[in-house]
Amino acid sequence: MLRNIIKIDKDKCNGCGLCVLACQEGAIGLVDGKAELLRDDYCDGLGNCLPVCPTEAISFEEREASPFDEAAVLKNMEAGGAEKAEAQNVEPLPCGCPGTHAKAIVREVRQENAYQGDGTFDRGTLSKVPSLCKSQAAEPSPHLSELMQWPVQIKLVPVNAPYFQGAKLLVSADCAAYAYGNFHSDFMKNKVCLIGCPKLDEGDYSDKLTEIIRSNDIKSVTVVRMEVPCCGGIENAVKEALKRSEKMIPWQIVTISTDGRILD
Repeated sequence: MLRNIIKIDKDKCNGCGLCVLACQEGAIGLVDGKAELLRDDYCDGLGNCLPVCPTEAISFEEREASPFDEAAVLKNMEAGGAEKAEAQNVEPLPCGCPGTHAKAIVREVRQENAYQGDGTFDRGTLSKVPSLCKSQAAEPSPHLSELMQWPVQIKLVPVNAPYFQGAKLLVSADCAAYAYGNFHSDFMKNKVCLIGCPKLDEGDYSDKLTEIIRSNDIKSVTVVRMEVPCCGGIENAVKEALKRSEKMIPWQIVTISTDGRILD
């Protein structure tokens, strides 16, 4: 029959998965990292998925399609989405993929930032040594999260998320937060944090970072990388993105050693 049904532009889709969560009928799934209409008869044509798409990749079209089958949808919902997962040829996600939902995080209590961005610390140089003496370690101070937004993975974050406007951007190798003990207080405070691993992630970050910098009012960019050679990919991606954006933005590179010291 001829009816209205959703259409997904895969070139615009960033694979965030928000439409999958919004579609109560289970008509949409992620296939090879892109949203896809899995079954025409699961789509009711009401378009709950349209307003949640951050890249406007979803629209309506009128075409020949199977009629909406409410009974089939209810049967699939009762089966816990197994039919949908089978159509995608993937295992059902235990969390339903809520981790891709973009949001800002507001902190009522903030820490004093130790790292000044120029290699100095307002609590001395203790962060530059591999360990603390026993008397200092005996009185640990509470560590509060400085994360300002979600998601944090470069591959998942929407390029037009509202928290990018007027933001100081931190682009970091994901290992850095584990190697450097005071990562939250010294680097993340008052910054939007994006992380990735150029060795494990497929593709180049430069295209995504270029769009983020070009489309938003970014005030500064700080790159935190590890000393290992493969980590140079994240540094090069940021440099290329800054070049392509044609914007004059203050930026700096901080390198962390594998034993947790700041090298430069």
